[in-house]
Amino acid sequence: MKRPSFQFYPSDWLRDTALRSCSTGARGLWIDMICYMHEGNPYGHLKVGDKVILPDNLARMVGETFDVVEGWLDELKLAGVYDIDTDGAIVSRRMIRDENLRKLRASGGKLGGNPALKDKVKVNLKDNHKVENKDKQNPTPSSSSSSSSITPIPQKGAISFDQYLEQCKREGKKPISEDDSVFEYSAKVGIPNEFLRLHWLEFKNYYSLPGAKKYKAWPTVFGKSVRGNWFKLWYVKDDTYYLSTQGLQAQKLHKEAA
Repeated sequence: MKRPSFQFYPSDWLRDTALRSCSTGARGLWIDMICYMHEGNPYGHLKVGDKVILPDNLARMVGETFDVVEGWLDELKLAGVYDIDTDGAIVSRRMIRDENLRKLRASGGKLGGNPALKDKVKVNLKDNHKVENKDKQNPTPSSSSSSSSITPIPQKGAISFDQYLEQCKREGKKPISEDDSVFEYSAKVGIPNEFLRLHWLEFKNYYSLPGAKKYKAWPTVFGKSVRGNWFKLWYVKDDTYYLSTQGLQAQKLHKEAA
């Protein structure tokens, strides 16, 4: 029988720095996803029955366009809010960990029993101790919250960012062409060229890391990252752009690396 509710800690939600770095839209999507994962099987997995909820399915479920939802998912992934299981399902580490703890406590309660029932139910304390240790030492794969056991599944035809740069080098073209829409967008909203350049350097650094997500259309991803200010490098005040704390740190890092 499915539980009709789950524990929610407002203070944890408000103080989660990874989550707070995401846009309001991405955070709103995440709370919907949490509700779907509460009904998922296994618990904490974004699935309906045995079927993985893919981004296009999720977009229909929340009533948004695929592009918008994909952008929010990228924000959440970039911030490390969720992991992806080996079957491609998005999973919540916190929900899996909490569910594993709930089961462990329930198992402990069954094994330990109520002292008032000692005469009715005989319990071997030594055996109880062994069972508890066994559970703690050998968690089931679905209850593991370690990201090392969860491997992102690349899109079909997707390549790593380093592979994309190599491909551009072989073909003698720029990774982001001069007529790409990202430049028109940046000029229209007033993003300074030096900020856009800094964003590109951060983008390169992030997606060159081992295990980084693969994509089919890297220029499109870069454009989305600029529009969503994924790396939180700048903010706007009185129609003027300023570097944020993250932006100043990135600027210092790349100056030292130059």
